Amino acid sequence: MKRSEFIKASTVAGLGMTFFKPNLVFGRDDRKVRLGFIGVGGRGTSHLRRVLKRDDVVVTNICDIDKEALNRARDLVVQAGGKKPRGFSRNEVHYRDMVEREDMDGIIISTPWKWHVPMTVDTMNAGKYAGLEVPAAVTLDECWQLVRTYEATKVPCMILENVCYRRDVMAALNMVRQGLFGELVHAHCGYQHDLRGIKFNPGAEFGPDKGEGEAKWRTQHSIDRNGDIYPTHGVGPVATMMEVNRGNRFVHLTSTATKSRGLHNYIVEKGGVGHPNAGIKFTLGDIVTTVIKTARGETMVVSHDTNLPRPYSLMFRIQGTHGLWLKDNDSIYIEGRSPEEHEWESFAAYQEEFDHPLWRRYGEQAEGAGHGGMDFFVTHAFIESVKRKVSPPLDVYDAAAWSAISPLSEQSIAEGSTPMQFPDFTQGKWENRKPVFALDDDF
Repeated sequence: MKRSEFIKASTVAGLGMTFFKPNLVFGRDDRKVRLGFIGVGGRGTSHLRRVLKRDDVVVTNICDIDKEALNRARDLVVQAGGKKPRGFSRNEVHYRDMVEREDMDGIIISTPWKWHVPMTVDTMNAGKYAGLEVPAAVTLDECWQLVRTYEATKVPCMILENVCYRRDVMAALNMVRQGLFGELVHAHCGYQHDLRGIKFNPGAEFGPDKGEGEAKWRTQHSIDRNGDIYPTHGVGPVATMMEVNRGNRFVHLTSTATKSRGLHNYIVEKGGVGHPNAGIKFTLGDIVTTVIKTARGETMVVSHDTNLPRPYSLMFRIQGTHGLWLKDNDSIYIEGRSPEEHEWESFAAYQEEFDHPLWRRYGEQAEGAGHGGMDFFVTHAFIESVKRKVSPPLDVYDAAAWSAISPLSEQSIAEGSTPMQFPDFTQGKWENRKPVFALDDDF
């Protein structure tokens, strides 16, 4: 089934027309999608800047408890030629007043993780599409809250996982779908990114009083939790290739963690042994390794590595019965096609040949959009889903399954790397749901 056919069927069967005002007509040339934003720090502002380049969107409301960030974002809208949006910043729950307003069709949420689910649930209950940054949820209960709210309201939620749209990843997806790797068997992925300079401000400071940006809140997760606390950048792209939630699903995982040294050493290096933060015990292991098994028999190794010095890598390896792709050295081997047996060849020619149709169509527009252009596509997909009133290509079941890796890995590590079963968030629907990601000609 083509994506266009699937979304038409799912719209008729599930979305209905009840949660939109009767005067809203999507798909008309003169129709502008009305968006609100909750959270306009670094990530939220980057979404806002991309939205303001479009002529089919109007920004009506913005919420952020940081009044400086809020005012800067509102000014950006005016500078782009729009009307100054209403601002909401009175307290942490002032967003609730915003989501109840009638002048929005969708809301993009880019806030600290603990607010993702409450804000998304309130947004869906108010009848607005929710575009949710990653990870979508922190606990299994939060994952279920997202799913149950969607199933009760039929208001869509899209997880804004930008790496699913990375150009080389989409070329590899195209190759998977064309059968070049044969039947998929195994994959590696992860989030390997030295975040010490994000978790600490100069002088090794963090927290709500002394921290800036993500250092205000993100570092606390490394104190309180031991697991893969940021899995979706790696897992999302592989899950689309393995058709998870759409003919396949995650069955169980096991996780293990190393000792924790990196963050303590960073504090000592930047602030000295006498620094007040040098005595903090960090729970998060420097490297967390998770192995996932799927219903179709594939395995996936997922790595979380953010506290040690290293170059950035998402560790992609896609392997099937005919060959494999390794991102870290941009190499590929396809049996019967590669010129030399048992020898790597460059991925460059394959990326050009199998460049995904979406990149061929929108590549020029994506230039400068952030993260190599992939940010353009994830914002575009959300807006087009709202405009056309269809289910987004990365939906609430994806948000729940990918985010569930975090609490399940924490539990596995706490219980000596015991296997943990994944909930079936689709409650059996995965067996008949069809792949839709990146199968539309437009998004």
